[in-house]
Amino acid sequence: MSKFWSPEVRELTPYVPGEQPRERLIKLNTNENPYPPAPGVEQALRDYPLDHLRLYPDPEAAALREALADEFGVETEQVFVGNGSDEVLALSFQTFFRQDKPLTMPAITYSFYPVYCRLYGIDYRTIALDDRWRIPLQALDGESGGVVFANPNAPTGHGHGRRAIAELLERVSDCVVLVDEAYVDFGGETAIPLIQHHSNLLVTGTFSKSRSLAGLRLGYAVGSRELIEGLERVKNSFNSYPIDSLAIVAGVAALRDREHFDACRERIISTREQTRRRLETLGFEVLPSQTNFLLVRHGQQDAGQLFTGLRERGILVRHFNTEALHDFLRITIGTDDEMDSLVEALEAICH
Repeated sequence: MSKFWSPEVRELTPYVPGEQPRERLIKLNTNENPYPPAPGVEQALRDYPLDHLRLYPDPEAAALREALADEFGVETEQVFVGNGSDEVLALSFQTFFRQDKPLTMPAITYSFYPVYCRLYGIDYRTIALDDRWRIPLQALDGESGGVVFANPNAPTGHGHGRRAIAELLERVSDCVVLVDEAYVDFGGETAIPLIQHHSNLLVTGTFSKSRSLAGLRLGYAVGSRELIEGLERVKNSFNSYPIDSLAIVAGVAALRDREHFDACRERIISTREQTRRRLETLGFEVLPSQTNFLLVRHGQQDAGQLFTGLRERGILVRHFNTEALHDFLRITIGTDDEMDSLVEALEAICH
């Protein structure tokens, strides 16, 4: 540790993202989309005037916010955008959760949430998942400085429907409820329509998964105007130009191509269910998933050894070496050919 670091920095344990390997592997560890972005994205980038890159981007990213507002049937003033949903989440934690009461979150969910809490000095408490690895929404209450959870949850894959979220919001009205919908397009039900009746609901999302734009870093939040105004205040105190010009035009183009979007996510859902059945025949327990990944464990095979065996065969998956998840592997859904290679490798290892 450096003597030049602030005391708070010395205490941080940063989030560890999935490995980005330099060698050529079948990459099933970071929940990226296996298919390219919509064709219109490439054309929009080709048509962008290169000379415009000498200018700062629109600080409001108005074109992207308007396109998102059209997509979700809300007002432009109810939409916020940032560099990936991680930045949107970070700004949300700063804006809403630095309260006298602790933030409430599931014990197993997106592991960046506790990192944000430590970074911003936010106290938090966790709620255990139920015996079916689901978030027990009935255990979340208003005696908190806020509530945050991923829906569908990561890395477990289960998602609650809109009615369950509405029932939660009826009970919790005095603090912000943040629903992280990074994976909602793969079988979940968005809570966005509920913002019209619940001013404390903030829904975040990303272009990285179902829109195949992880490399451009685009995320958003949808909520009441007062919540969005709070996010804008923090953003403009930190970085007035968060979304670059190329990302704006690419995001708008991706939103316009509904046919490509639907086709890609339907292929991923189909491949996911086919892979689930094949893994179960190999003796794996596969948790139900509404995402583009599967969380699996084998009754007779050590997850760490399976991870190593797959890596030796050129396939990279995610192994969470934590007390709660050390028996599990998280497997991103790739193309049909990639999942064939995965299953064949697991057959060889298990037998």
